[in-house]
Amino acid sequence: MSMLNGKQRAKLRALANGIDTIVHIGKGGINGNIAAQADDALKAREIVKCRVLDAALLSAAEACEALCGMLNAEPVQVIGTRFVIYRENPEDRKIFLDRL
Repeated sequence: MSMLNGKQRAKLRALANGIDTIVHIGKGGINGNIAAQADDALKAREIVKCRVLDAALLSAAEACEALCGMLNAEPVQVIGTRFVIYRENPEDRKIFLDRL
């Protein structure tokens, strides 16, 4: 998957405003269970909002980078303890980004 450009990232950020945080990363960090939960959510929604809890040993930026690497996803944004990731589902696309 190619890197997102500015317009695509802006559209995804706008979409992320309206969704709930569904992946919570705690003191256990990013384990197989968290990765599987995020992977399932990406398959179903293509965009996922995650939160790093206070007890976690990772920053939101570190968690975002690690999760994106594991799941072949794209980071959309990191703000405070929350971050948003995106991965296109070619079989069941829900989000259509302009190709530039």
